[in-house]
Amino acid sequence: MKNSTDGDREVPPIPGVSIPDRAARGASATPVPADLRAWRKQLREELIAKRAALPPDTLHAHRLLIDRHLERGFPNLARGTVAFCWPFKGEYDARFLARKLREAGATTALPVVVAPKTPLVFREWHPGVPLARGALGIHYPAEGPEILPTTVLLPMPGFDDAGYRLGYGGGFFDRTLAALAERPHVIGVAYELGHISTIHPQSWDIPVDFVVTERGIYERRAGKLEFLGAPGPAGSKMASPVCYADEIDPGYFGGG
Repeated sequence: MKNSTDGDREVPPIPGVSIPDRAARGASATPVPADLRAWRKQLREELIAKRAALPPDTLHAHRLLIDRHLERGFPNLARGTVAFCWPFKGEYDARFLARKLREAGATTALPVVVAPKTPLVFREWHPGVPLARGALGIHYPAEGPEILPTTVLLPMPGFDDAGYRLGYGGGFFDRTLAALAERPHVIGVAYELGHISTIHPQSWDIPVDFVVTERGIYERRAGKLEFLGAPGPAGSKMASPVCYADEIDPGYFGGG
């Protein structure tokens, strides 16, 4: 199988396997081929290694840009319940934004792994709520009632042109989103180095609604990501918010 490319992004081949596109496969939940699983695992490891190699000043600069895009592009975050993840292996650190959102009136929550291969639950977290460490050393609220987020800031080692997330291989977020009675808005957060053409999505892979990187904001429309740009400061022609899917005006981002 030849490598597929999209601009400067290249998807590594899976030796000896030709994977049909999603439309050709249909919606049937066929088992993931072992070689596709291995391919994703290899790609995940490569992207995490690239992310971990970023110098601290670059990570800091990326974090400031992503904070800004989220604050300016999604002002409704301050009026809802926002779930975020404790940073892991060089991920975007949402704790700074979470503090600002709480100061503006939002409730913040962290995901909790209840058991393997089961949906996550979310518990409110703010400074003062006791934290425990999970199997990977990731913090989560040790106690407290479960709450349902209105928005999830979802970290992603990688993401593709159709808005599908390359996660950590456990399937927790896909199961969680599929199980929720009311799906929250899902904003994938990643770095541009993780942008690839396709993860070869399967029927159980659930795309995100938006992606925010240091570059700016993408929205998923008609099955693919469209780059909206970077919202500007108040008073500029790009200052208006993204808000959510039913409130977007592409003109806010310089588009037609």
